[in-house]
Amino acid sequence: MQSTPKSLRLHIGIFGRRNVGKSSLLNAITRQQVSIVSAFAGTTTDPVEKPMELLPFGPVQFVDTAGVDDEGALGELRMARTRAVLDRVDLGVLVTEAGGWGAFEESLLAELAARRVKTLVVFNKVDEREPSTDDLAKVEAAGLPHVAVSATSGEGMLDLREALLRLAPSEFLETRFLIADLVPPGEVAVLVIPIDKEAPKGRIILPQVMAIRDLLDGGSMAVVAQAHELRRALEALKRPPALVVTDSQAFAEVATEVPPGVPMTSFSILMARFQGDLVEQVRGTLAIERLREGDRILVAETCTHHPIGDDIGRVKIPRWLQKYVGASLKFEYVQGRDFPATAALREYQLIVHCGNCTGNRREMASRILRARTAGVPITNYGLTIAYSLGIFERALVPFPAALEAYHAAAV
Repeated sequence: MQSTPKSLRLHIGIFGRRNVGKSSLLNAITRQQVSIVSAFAGTTTDPVEKPMELLPFGPVQFVDTAGVDDEGALGELRMARTRAVLDRVDLGVLVTEAGGWGAFEESLLAELAARRVKTLVVFNKVDEREPSTDDLAKVEAAGLPHVAVSATSGEGMLDLREALLRLAPSEFLETRFLIADLVPPGEVAVLVIPIDKEAPKGRIILPQVMAIRDLLDGGSMAVVAQAHELRRALEALKRPPALVVTDSQAFAEVATEVPPGVPMTSFSILMARFQGDLVEQVRGTLAIERLREGDRILVAETCTHHPIGDDIGRVKIPRWLQKYVGASLKFEYVQGRDFPATAALREYQLIVHCGNCTGNRREMASRILRARTAGVPITNYGLTIAYSLGIFERALVPFPAALEAYHAAAV
């Protein structure tokens, strides 16, 4: 459970005014002293994250936030960090106390609703004061589920857990595949994995690990090779593989070695389907045709690695994209949790996003929704590379819905 990547966890955000007991609630849920608790308002300054097991979902990630009614310059910084959490939570817990429901809670609910995040209202501190009929009426009028608890005494904590399970998105009870649904049981997938200079020494990057495990779970087999070994790997197989998956940077080399009848794609494109909306990003890729001299491109990465050498986002994609467009483009970069607000996104003609292997699905969906609201097309590293190298359609063959969307949009 502890080693489960954050990107695959159900993210549950805890929000509310200062000093309503958010940190105490997190400590009670996890049965650990995860967050510092104090009677002084504003003790929590940055989001505090805690992984734990919440059955039947398995690994989840709780995020305890600073109070979003904070004051002053430092308060504004705390609030900004708290609001950034809104973009990546799958489920919201709005903590209040008896007599504390007002315009602030309503505005926070509106922010969660705008992101289509289901919310549970928790009336805390019932050991001191029960929520009034008026409090409950306001919450019920909004159609919100609610529970009454005491984080200090433990009263109502079982009800809280059960309410979270009822509200959690169904996708976390359903099996999601990265690659196993594309490779029938007993069949072989060839994974082309160059030794990436930016991967930690002795390890391979997360999407490649995920693909191997997903194939094993699905009863399929994985053959792993570097690009220069691919021909020998294919020749060693008695029959063609069900799928070849390559690192996007090796697309051109791999495409020349894989027979036309063998489906081929990249890890980045698999991640676009797994973590976001592949069809939407396929449509966004077609905006490459409209790029002109001086257009601004935003390159977004959810990881915070230090770029070295021939970096894919800062060197290779700009080189391939500008060669295809035949014009000089302006590239700007954001990393980690930094992603522009909707108004700022309107300054760009295209957003090129990484595979989001260190983010979660909710965060990627929020970014795609923000791009759509701003009217800016958003694509993906692997899709951009495939399009720039002229192998876009071939890379989409394993995904019929995405291929159909491409054909429809390209008409």
